[in-house]
Amino acid sequence: MSFTYPAFLFALSAIAIPVIIHLFNFRKFKTVYFSNVRFLKEVKQETQAKSKLKHLLVLASRILAIIFLVFAFSQPFIPAENNKIPVGDKTISIFIDNSFSMEAINKNGTLLDEAKKRALEIVSAYKPTDRFQLLTNDFEGKHQRLVNKEEFIELLDDVKISPASRYLSEIALRQMDAFQQINKNKISFIISDFQKSIIDAEQLKNDTSINFNFIPLIAAEKSNVFIDTCWFESPVRQYNQVEKLHVRIKNVSDKVLENNSIKLFINNIQKTPASFNIDKNNETEVVLSFSSKETGIQHCRIELNDYPVTFDDKFYFSFEVEKSITVLSINGSGVDPTTSRLSKLFGADSLFIFSNTLENKIDYSALSKNKLVILNELKTISSGLGQELKRFVENGGSLVVFPNKESELLSYKDFFISIRTNYYERLDTTNSKVDKINMEHFIYKDVFDKKTVSATNLDLPKVHEHFVLTKTTKSNEEYLLKLQNGDAFMSLHTVEKGKCYLSAVGLSEEFSTLTKHAIFVPTLYKIAMYSQVSQPLFYTIGMDETVECSIIISGENVFHIKNAISKFDIIPEHKLHDSKTAILVHNQIKSANNYDLYANTELIEGLSYNFDRKESDLTCYKTEELKELISKNNFSNINILELDSMNATQSLMELEQGKKLWKVCLILALLFLGIEVLLLRYMK
Repeated sequence: MSFTYPAFLFALSAIAIPVIIHLFNFRKFKTVYFSNVRFLKEVKQETQAKSKLKHLLVLASRILAIIFLVFAFSQPFIPAENNKIPVGDKTISIFIDNSFSMEAINKNGTLLDEAKKRALEIVSAYKPTDRFQLLTNDFEGKHQRLVNKEEFIELLDDVKISPASRYLSEIALRQMDAFQQINKNKISFIISDFQKSIIDAEQLKNDTSINFNFIPLIAAEKSNVFIDTCWFESPVRQYNQVEKLHVRIKNVSDKVLENNSIKLFINNIQKTPASFNIDKNNETEVVLSFSSKETGIQHCRIELNDYPVTFDDKFYFSFEVEKSITVLSINGSGVDPTTSRLSKLFGADSLFIFSNTLENKIDYSALSKNKLVILNELKTISSGLGQELKRFVENGGSLVVFPNKESELLSYKDFFISIRTNYYERLDTTNSKVDKINMEHFIYKDVFDKKTVSATNLDLPKVHEHFVLTKTTKSNEEYLLKLQNGDAFMSLHTVEKGKCYLSAVGLSEEFSTLTKHAIFVPTLYKIAMYSQVSQPLFYTIGMDETVECSIIISGENVFHIKNAISKFDIIPEHKLHDSKTAILVHNQIKSANNYDLYANTELIEGLSYNFDRKESDLTCYKTEELKELISKNNFSNINILELDSMNATQSLMELEQGKKLWKVCLILALLFLGIEVLLLRYMK
């Protein structure tokens, strides 16, 4: 036991006062005369014994009352284990987890309400001269400075649930920044439910000069069913075609759910209702089928019903059904555009805007406006054309190459090497035949009625001569068609964001019977369909992801991101990069919803934003698990405060200053004074 004010112990000398009174008791006795005192002798002895006992008890009571009164002023305490009492003013940083998971409920209300209550109790445990920092997941600028008690309480009242979510390492680093100019008495509090999805102990940079205190809050029930993500089976959306949307649903609870409904809305019109079953602590996948009856931007959302955590019950996404697909054919000098099979294929279909140009009359500035570019039997690929085609493909365009019989292979090789694909090695004049079709590839996946159809049962194109392509393992080649000898007849190479299709033959009949074969039309048609650049279906709030678009604006023209219903309108930052515009939102979007991207007043794209799903998994660390994690990583300066129903103020005082006993001493002093009074009054 130690004393806060040991100087008061000198007052124990006051014990001498009752002792002196007891020793020099000058009380006068009244003499009573009896004719015969022989009968009073025994009574006299008994009275003296009781009187002596009474005086000793009164003396003991007085001494003990004085001792405990002096102790009360000296403020004795039992020091906390391995802890020194800090001297001087302190700097305290308090982090309140205000993420969506703190909407969960316990006996005290929502976890956020309890967190704010605990923060208030923590502040009450410190002196008015101490300085405080309030920190939340929002990492707002106003929370970066140190404030006094009154200012802290004002800031605390403004804390609301936020879509932002931070890892433990980020929180600790932010608190360390606030302590940079502080030399001693640095104390950190982190009040959270400690979800497993945010605890990255291996990334935590622990500053041993800071005393970290974790205050875990526990929800009464941890259950949540949420939409995790969605994706289409096909990479592009087509008008009046059946689309299959895959939706992943997760159940973070100990309950088995059956026949739960899920709804799909497109442009606020309900399309495909469905139901799903899901086991406890498991996930399932639901496939929703629909057809796009309109072209243009489609704003969609998926909904399910769940309580009490509802922020993840809606999932937003957007896609665009192209009104038309622009196709450009760059023809060699020996090609007649009017009789070209490409003109007959694409020119007669209203879905495509098809144009021809000669290799010596190319408008390079208009090249990026096309979705698909076809090199139709060029003899050479100039360095200028090669550079423009490289930029076109890397930015998401699709390129199909049909070689010329008299092609300058060196110029082709230089271009193909620049985009890291295989290249033409030599001309093989041996008669052959297409022998194999990659029916699992998206180009042919839905062309044939049965995927099990054998290529030997099909009448495939005959090949008179073909160019042999190199076989480089680093080229990420996917074959579409193969010859009998194993050479690639048609192959796909992914180049950055775009695609490059290499044909081993040209379109002239001297090469093969490809243009007269039935497989020619679906092959080129599907290549054109999949040339559409697919934008992400959705973005995640808080990730600060970059949105790319092909529109370039200048001068006073600006981009806008709008939501007409909520009257939301912001002007995002934009940067020009490789003939593309990168749009930076910088966390200005706070609500999950569908938005429109405008270039001034022109609608150019649909954007959808969803809340981060890592907050949806309510699996949290238990107190024992946290202690084990701290011990495992040797974090000696991190304490776990198990408050439960205990007042945080009292708990902190005991943690820092030990268990104070002055109240106990004061009670005992009063108790012994009461005993003295009772002895004097009732003990005869």
